[in-house]
Amino acid sequence: MTGPFLGVERSVTGRRWRARNTGDDRLALQLSQRLGVPELVGRLLAARDVAADQADRFLKPTLRDWLPDPGHLIDMEKAADRLLRAVRDGELIAIFGDYDVDGATSSALLHRYLAAVGGKVRVYIPDRMTEGYGPNAPALRKLKSEGAAVAVTVDCGTTAFEALSEAKAAGLDVLVIDHHTAEPSLPEAFAVVNPNRLDESSPHRTLAAVGVTFLLVVALNRALRKSGWFAARPEPDVLAWLDLVALGTVCDVVPLVGVNRALVAQGLKVLRRRGNVGLAALADVARMQTEPEAYHLGYLLGPRVNAGGRVGRSDLGARLLALDDAGEAKAIAAELDRFNAERQAIEAQVLEQAMARAAELSDAVMVIGSEGWHAGVIGIVASRLKDHFNRPVCVVSVENGIGKGSGRSIPGAALGPAVIAARQAGLLINGGGHAMAAGFTVSADRIAELARFLGAHMKAELGAIDPVQSLGFDGALAPAAATPELVEMVQSVGPFGAGNAEPRFALAGVKVVKADVVGEKHVSCVLAGSDGGRIRGIAFRSLENGLGTSLLQARGTALHIAGKLRLDTWNGRRQAQFHVEDAAPAQ
Repeated sequence: MTGPFLGVERSVTGRRWRARNTGDDRLALQLSQRLGVPELVGRLLAARDVAADQADRFLKPTLRDWLPDPGHLIDMEKAADRLLRAVRDGELIAIFGDYDVDGATSSALLHRYLAAVGGKVRVYIPDRMTEGYGPNAPALRKLKSEGAAVAVTVDCGTTAFEALSEAKAAGLDVLVIDHHTAEPSLPEAFAVVNPNRLDESSPHRTLAAVGVTFLLVVALNRALRKSGWFAARPEPDVLAWLDLVALGTVCDVVPLVGVNRALVAQGLKVLRRRGNVGLAALADVARMQTEPEAYHLGYLLGPRVNAGGRVGRSDLGARLLALDDAGEAKAIAAELDRFNAERQAIEAQVLEQAMARAAELSDAVMVIGSEGWHAGVIGIVASRLKDHFNRPVCVVSVENGIGKGSGRSIPGAALGPAVIAARQAGLLINGGGHAMAAGFTVSADRIAELARFLGAHMKAELGAIDPVQSLGFDGALAPAAATPELVEMVQSVGPFGAGNAEPRFALAGVKVVKADVVGEKHVSCVLAGSDGGRIRGIAFRSLENGLGTSLLQARGTALHIAGKLRLDTWNGRRQAQFHVEDAAPAQ
């Protein structure tokens, strides 16, 4: 085992630095020579196992190269045929979506497509507080009574056995379009399209629900074309909605590899054209001042789409994304922005209380519950605790003896299957999820028992994980080498996210020439190398974790600085900037 990167056993934020897999040296050199790029970029590609003859395909991911035939998924053709008949016969199609970003984008995408081809369609998003996650029988019966002949559940439904059984009995054809972990048995639905069905052989198991929904749209469009439906009406451009696919894919934190990477790369191009008035309005209220990248989807747009379901009205996100009226979109975007600010305040309060509780626990899987915690923020709080303690965390909001829980996990420890096992063992009222996230309902008096069960079920996986948090690096740079041209080359390896981590570099042995507090919790600085090269840095929210204080007090002291390269284009300038994430004394 190699030693820590640059000898850093413990940084100012308490992490061990480690070198990421840098790939084969010969391949890295071959790639850099073939592409005419610095060897550093060749190393980034080699670390991602990009073969020399596949480099162009990787750097320019297209749907022509990566999009699979939708028909390879079980029940896809069946689902497309049922929707074709519904469109042709003028039947009302109800879309039952989840209230998170993946569900909202899936709902808006399918709504836009069905409306564009002349279908009768309505969207139903359940209320997070009163209905909870997934299809419920009263809502499905209501949709049937309002005239719906078909209901399409998006980003939910795979484990909704009772609700879908009642829907079938009521005469409603339900099509499940989902990606969550399935059980050996499937619900009584007309079709269940899910790459994670246990009888599914698809290699595309990491698709977000919106990716599966996009494949449904492609399959339905193909079926309508073959039927002659577009002989008398224009055929819609399904690629025009890839901005929605990109948003849902990034925000559901699925790996950005293969088809997911192509969907996001092409979707970002669509997003930059600002054709979706809802997304354009949301970008404006989020004060996005640069061209959108995956980062902006995950940290600026996504949280605002989510905010309606967390602390306001669950349907607002899906409504905004399906709108064509710019005035209405502007009003809803402003409302979601207000809800997001409210969510941040509630989250901060719950996080403080949950952090204090978690500090007293030593469980392998933390399960923390309390009366009065807002159910709309528990997922975010679980994610924050997971990052801080480097272990799976479930946070439970308890009301009237019943807890609604949301969990987040760490790489290598699959939480969703463990939650399903807990439900099958009778510990939960309901529950499900995927490897990195899960949701459930539990009796308050069984929360401690649930923690023990999850810890035992995930013991082997957790035992293989290093308990010390670490920070991975792709290499070291001198400030003078961080040119705008290099930044653009590094960015070409994106889009970055889960499964394709944004490259992280160290500025070794630099000095802090200047450091100032900006905003409430950020630190802006100028970093100088021994060769005289300089680069501007920004450490966001760094006064919360000690990093900011270290930068402010480090004038004249040599430090190793960890962070990511970004291009700063503010006020027309074009220069490299370093987003500082960590620091350590230079030995």
